[in-house]
Amino acid sequence: MIAELVSSALGLALYLNTLSADFCYDDSRAIKTNQDLLPETPWTHIFYNDFWGTLLTHSGSHKSYRPLCTLSFRLNHAIGGLNPWSYHLVNVLLHAAVTGLFTSFSKILLGDGYWTFMAGLMFASHPIHTEAVAGIVGRADVGASLFFLLSLLCYIKHCSTRGSSARTWGWFLGTGLCAGCSMLWKEQGLTVLAVSAVYDVFVFHRLKMKEILPTIYKRKNLSLFLSISLLTLWGTSLLGARLYWMGNKPPSFSNSDNPAADSDSLLARTLTFFYLPTKNLWLLLCPDTLSFDWSMDAVPLLKTICDWRNLHTVAFYTGLLLLAYYGLKSPRVEKECNGKFVTNGKQNANGHSCHSDVEYRNSEIKPSFASKVENGIKNNASQRTQLPSTENIVVLSLSLLIIPFVPATNLFFYVGFVIAERVLYIPSMGFCLLITVGARALYVKVQKRFLKSLIFYATATLIVFYGLKTAIRNGDWQNEEMLYRSGIKVNPAKAWGNLGNVLKSQSKISEAESAYRNALYYRSNMADMLYNLGLLLQENSRFAEALHYYKLAIGSRPTLASAYLNTGIILMNQGKTEEARRTFLKCSEIPDENLKDPHAHKSSVTSCLYNLGKLYHEQGHYEDALSVYKEAIQKMPRQFAPQSLYNMMGEAYMRLSKLPEAEHWYMESLRSKTDHIPAHLTYGKLLALTGRKSEAEKFFLKAIELDPTKGNCYMHYGQFLLEEARLIEAAEMAKKAAELDSTEFDVVFNAAHMLRQASLNEAAEKYYDLAARLRPNYPAALMNLGAILHLNGRLQKAEANYLRALQLKPDDVITQSNLRKLWNIMEKQGLKTSKT
Repeated sequence: MIAELVSSALGLALYLNTLSADFCYDDSRAIKTNQDLLPETPWTHIFYNDFWGTLLTHSGSHKSYRPLCTLSFRLNHAIGGLNPWSYHLVNVLLHAAVTGLFTSFSKILLGDGYWTFMAGLMFASHPIHTEAVAGIVGRADVGASLFFLLSLLCYIKHCSTRGSSARTWGWFLGTGLCAGCSMLWKEQGLTVLAVSAVYDVFVFHRLKMKEILPTIYKRKNLSLFLSISLLTLWGTSLLGARLYWMGNKPPSFSNSDNPAADSDSLLARTLTFFYLPTKNLWLLLCPDTLSFDWSMDAVPLLKTICDWRNLHTVAFYTGLLLLAYYGLKSPRVEKECNGKFVTNGKQNANGHSCHSDVEYRNSEIKPSFASKVENGIKNNASQRTQLPSTENIVVLSLSLLIIPFVPATNLFFYVGFVIAERVLYIPSMGFCLLITVGARALYVKVQKRFLKSLIFYATATLIVFYGLKTAIRNGDWQNEEMLYRSGIKVNPAKAWGNLGNVLKSQSKISEAESAYRNALYYRSNMADMLYNLGLLLQENSRFAEALHYYKLAIGSRPTLASAYLNTGIILMNQGKTEEARRTFLKCSEIPDENLKDPHAHKSSVTSCLYNLGKLYHEQGHYEDALSVYKEAIQKMPRQFAPQSLYNMMGEAYMRLSKLPEAEHWYMESLRSKTDHIPAHLTYGKLLALTGRKSEAEKFFLKAIELDPTKGNCYMHYGQFLLEEARLIEAAEMAKKAAELDSTEFDVVFNAAHMLRQASLNEAAEKYYDLAARLRPNYPAALMNLGAILHLNGRLQKAEANYLRALQLKPDDVITQSNLRKLWNIMEKQGLKTSKT
């Protein structure tokens, strides 16, 4: 019990500093934007959606069905919201629990000695676990490991009580239930059933390869045959249900996720897939270089036989086959002693028993925790217990190392990664056992005390180094900036791109731009990075460059709806309405099949339709705008904030004089977001129009109260005051609005209108001039500036603005009429006009 507690304590202590860490990397999509975590989402959705909140049967789903892990996230969210501390705490506690269970499992194999302690400490401190424990989404692996070990321990108990107690089938039921739970935490949890079968055959019954078929054929051990058959049946049933639930289709991934799978060369695919397990084993043995992401070109493809890395592959599989042969070879006749005999029912400090292989085969071994029960009374007589031989443990260790890793090998289906450190969490159990049993075997074999001490302290030193590396690596997971900087060496394209996002959020614009460009230097066709760079440039008013990168992003990924959305917005603001309209329409027609994040795609499509509707609205095509808004509401995903869309629906109905419908949508907007300022303003206008003046003024004042720095609120209130003939108050509101939002065309333009209506023509001229500078290609702005200059006697400037407005909109009747009137005045005053 002491070994379990100390190992768990070490596992807890090493990760305590992660409690202060922020959300990192995949945490955002799995937690921050996952609608399944929200209380308003029915909890049953968890069992129909994948780990990221996408419907499991959707063509773009990741097919990662982990409902128990998502349910744990939802409980975290219900208790602590989006405070990362509670999420990290659960991960660390789970790791401590897994460490304790692994140490208990090791005690069954190694005995109650310091080698068990070594195995537990090695697992607790191994750096490969950092991603699974410090990264919140790694909880899937840690939770699966917890139930993996519970299932395995239940099966060991089943083996030890088989034939002697009716409760044995209760333990078998526990095995099946825990295996199912492990699978519902993460897919690879199902492999515990295969590991259990290996334990039963090669450890509990101590069979060798040549003995398996004769045993089955001659039906020497029906209880073994029945248990293995039931394990197979249950595993097949769980796997079949899992495949059926995900729509009987494998997931699809982009070529950057797993470049080898996308390679046209059979040789490159074969050599690379054979090499990747070698690389994974090296990470377990020497975790010197770790990274948050190993996709793209982190591991270059092996394209030829001459690649020197093939030597690593050959060495790896040769070593694996030798270990397998060592564990499975037929026993020798002579007695072999791995340690000392067990006396008085108590294992010696070396954790070994001494027995012949004949004794192993002919005796049924009971693990040390099993008690003999006869007639319902526990027999306390001392029992001679035998531990598995080194060969048995090697076979079980190899099964723990290999079988849970098989789903990640691309053997049965392609996976969405090259290497994933958290996937090695369960296989690392086999690795830790293998290293420990190897060290123990050497320790027993050598005779000199000096060599024994050397082996022992070398193993202890390895554990210390692992612990130090884990502590250092945990520092990288404290925040996203440190994490991404640490990954530049392994995956520069992905690391620089993600670092750019972090720097942008810190308002380090030039550094962020440099990071994006570094990412594109390493991989020029990354659509997300092209889009992110375009967005950065757009937010800094570098619209021409932004358009260039949006077009490159669309060229790289024609389904990137957000790039179409922002392209259309820039074109609309530049007055290129027809191009903007075509861009928005094209975006709205992009289907969401095979997209990694269909929710984000649907949000972008909805925003495109919303902006298209606004475009039609500005052009006075209110029926077209309503049609587009209705389509947007139909396509709108659950997470989309609809208040602006509902408000614009009300605006369109208002322009069509359908006041009841307008009031309905204004109220819907306020219901969806009670502090939505535009809805307060537009609903206030409707109330004023329908004679409810006092109510209207309350809504205008409430809008100002919600955001006193928003000029638009003062502008609308000023318009209301103007209509109420409260001219002095209206003029004050207009000036306040234009001062606060001096870069917002609509606010400045409308403020100028109000000042003109209040007969404050000099002030109106100032703001009409500002509006024309804000949007120099907008005919209405130029025409109104011309008109106020006309009224203020600045005739030649007025003429220039009228002419410019007519160049942009030659058929504008009002501008033509105003220009003729201006020419008549200029001719009467003897001024030269452009027509003369």
